[in-house]
Amino acid sequence: MSFYQQLQDSTAKERAYLLSAPIVRQCQNGDFSLDTYKAFLAQAYYHVRHTVPLLMATGSRVSDEQEWVRGAIAEYIDEEYGHQEWILNDIAACGGNAEAVRHGQPGQAIELMVAFLYDQIYRGNPLSIFGMVQVLEGTSVSMALMVVEQLKARLGLQANTMSYLTSHGELDQDHLKFFAGLMDKITQEADQQAIIHAAKMVYRLYGDMLRELTAEAA
Repeated sequence: MSFYQQLQDSTAKERAYLLSAPIVRQCQNGDFSLDTYKAFLAQAYYHVRHTVPLLMATGSRVSDEQEWVRGAIAEYIDEEYGHQEWILNDIAACGGNAEAVRHGQPGQAIELMVAFLYDQIYRGNPLSIFGMVQVLEGTSVSMALMVVEQLKARLGLQANTMSYLTSHGELDQDHLKFFAGLMDKITQEADQQAIIHAAKMVYRLYGDMLRELTAEAA
């Protein structure tokens, strides 16, 4: 079995937890408000602003024997740089206070998720970053474009309010192919287990964040 497939199989329970969040079903049914969408964008900002720093930290800590990983990290950095500003632009286009979000604080789940990833990179295995990639890119492919269509149909939002979701729904389809090939090059069991562990944790915490959105709306 390829490691990418092993990663998929080993995280099925945690992925199901994320996808069972009530907000996911509400999005599928178009049953959500503009305020909920803005709240989601705010939490997205709080983790996306760390994507490039996390990738840079990973690149600085891989071994010389993993130079090919550093090259892949460089490609991810080039693709991901500045995306947090896209989110703030979307918030402003929706009538939200982008500057308040910029200087605000994440919810508990995102704060824990970001702290966990830094901890894994600096105190554990830097390849743990790929657990985050597994969750966030896989989630965006499965959900982002569907949510965009619902935002257009139910809330009448224009393209300038959905640049982050639209771009990631399209970009990450190609990213996932690249990611699958990259994972199949990782053969050391310690690296594989670190990635699986990180993916399980990020699935759980991202699912908690989605549940926080439902609780806030209620």
